[in-house]
Amino acid sequence: MDPRLVAFQRLLDIMDELREKCPWDSVQTFDTLRCLTIEETFELSEAIVDKNYADMCKELGDLMLHIVFYAKVASEQKLFDITQVLNQLCEKLIRRHPHIYGDAQAQDAQAVHENWEKIKLQKEGNRSVLGGVPKSAPSMIKAYRIQEKANGVGFDWHNEKEVWDKVQEELSELRQEVDNQSDKVEDELGDVLFALINYARFIRINPDDALEKSNRKFIRRFQYIENRAKNAGRKLTDLSLEEMESFWQAAKELE
Repeated sequence: MDPRLVAFQRLLDIMDELREKCPWDSVQTFDTLRCLTIEETFELSEAIVDKNYADMCKELGDLMLHIVFYAKVASEQKLFDITQVLNQLCEKLIRRHPHIYGDAQAQDAQAVHENWEKIKLQKEGNRSVLGGVPKSAPSMIKAYRIQEKANGVGFDWHNEKEVWDKVQEELSELRQEVDNQSDKVEDELGDVLFALINYARFIRINPDDALEKSNRKFIRRFQYIENRAKNAGRKLTDLSLEEMESFWQAAKELE
């Protein structure tokens, strides 16, 4: 038998047993699992950014457990079961890949993306192209997905230069509103961020990944400043801005 099927069946059997016998597992619900699932997703994301493949394997397993757990709870309530989850997923993948399972043509990834969005609208009854973007998604990820989905139906800029010009335009408008001390500063700052995220998409950079790497870089350099102060027997607040900047530059040189 395929070892993948053996492993998956083993997981299902363990889930059944834990749900029946374990005091903790037996009382979990959709609601109690939800926050834990979010946490596991962030841990997987961190492993991906770190390129820690051992941790990635472990975190994927944790997410797999959650999927099986939700399906088990649902089956107990006669809502759905893991078989329905998997079959529904398979049917959706076949439906959305007519260039593989039908007679449609798609020569590149962009064509596949466009077909995907059209199928969701025409055959699956989605009311809006943007309807599949989760309302609770982090704002940067939401903006990126909104722009991707609009691109899927042809609503997009023609080239990178147009997008960069839009960034410059939004920056200029933000500067004007700040100088005028108007009540539109927040709106204009949002437009700048939205335009920058769009530009990142055009140059094939995930803005969330880019920002996370900058966050980590700042933390690494700032902690270097803290350590230099500590090694000198001084408090961080006793350092002058010039001293901190000197240590900051030293930290950059070490990278």
